[in-house]
Amino acid sequence: MEILFLGTGTSHGIPVIGCACATCTSASEKNKRLRSSILVTVNDRCILIDTSIDFRQQSLRYRIERVDAVLFTHHHVDHIFGLDDTRVFNKMYKKKIPCYAGRETTQKLKQIFSYIFDYPDIPGGIPMLEFTTVDDRPFDVLGTQVIPIEILHGTMPINAYRIGNAIYATDCSSIPDRSMEKFRNADILILDCLRIRKHPTHFNLEQALSVAQKIGAKQTYFTHMSHEIEHEAVTKSLPDGIALAYDGLKLII
Repeated sequence: MEILFLGTGTSHGIPVIGCACATCTSASEKNKRLRSSILVTVNDRCILIDTSIDFRQQSLRYRIERVDAVLFTHHHVDHIFGLDDTRVFNKMYKKKIPCYAGRETTQKLKQIFSYIFDYPDIPGGIPMLEFTTVDDRPFDVLGTQVIPIEILHGTMPINAYRIGNAIYATDCSSIPDRSMEKFRNADILILDCLRIRKHPTHFNLEQALSVAQKIGAKQTYFTHMSHEIEHEAVTKSLPDGIALAYDGLKLII
């Protein structure tokens, strides 16, 4: 299995428009962050987690040539507004793309992208998608088992996903006790870490470190980072087994 970080930034992206802080003006490519998303390749099938608002740019930058399925964590703008650009893959492969999301996310997507569902037979002009609503049970995606895990984004339940021994948990401010068992024995944990200061709907650095150490994955990567997280400075403070992800990072598992 391969995991490619398409973006590791918060909803603003980094650099932030109009900001002259050290992170936003940094020359380091590791401080330039598109909106958060990953592409998981397993058994030669490409599973996209979230269609970020930067999906077109990410696809061109990393030469994405196929998307075989999409998993959605939740319906916030930075995680879904690239959905329309999946239609090029319909055209390339002459088939619909299976998509998976929780009930509320599916309902919101059908409202926000009503044209996709109201006019499903317009060839080429809109994405051709097949939505499956998921609950808390494991499900199959093109022969690969995916385990949804409920986490909390503030007070809103959203989905983390476990594929094999890798877990993607973005936009997280707490993990219910009933969900913790699904985090056990992970080789790779990708975890939300928004900023240094506390935030009502995301882990800050201190909280993310505490949760990562409690879960005890072999390797943890932080993602969905704001400009308060300067890559080199924060990296120096991290313990062994925990690192900051960055756009373009590729993991082979």
